[in-house]
Amino acid sequence: MAVDVSEILLSHDIRPSRPRKAIYEYLYNHRTHPTAEDVYCALCSSIRTLSRTTVYNTLRLFCDKGAAQMVTVEEKEMRFDAETLPHGHFKCTECGKVFDFPCDFPSGNIEKTLPGFVVAQSHFYVCGCCAKCSQKKRN
Repeated sequence: MAVDVSEILLSHDIRPSRPRKAIYEYLYNHRTHPTAEDVYCALCSSIRTLSRTTVYNTLRLFCDKGAAQMVTVEEKEMRFDAETLPHGHFKCTECGKVFDFPCDFPSGNIEKTLPGFVVAQSHFYVCGCCAKCSQKKRN
């Protein structure tokens, strides 16, 4: 499926410069929840003027504007995800990969439990052993 990255960025009020388009396209096409360093390393050879600062600032802009989300499964590891619809994350404790899974967040129930509170974001994280690593352990 071809995606119009410029249109996505414009719909979030983000000017689609060459580095921004490349960074968003990487996030969109690599659903591996990369770190900022992963994004930089993947793109620096094709965009010679790209800096780590540009990558960090661009990812922060995407999150601030709602074009991406920051995923913090572990305290010292910020990852980024182009999927902004509600879903859960599973981190494999063996290989370190982070996987998406569908998850219906009960924000209405939270607001009933905490009258007057308004849920702005919901995150659900699970850690364990992924299917591939589980299979390796069994063999």
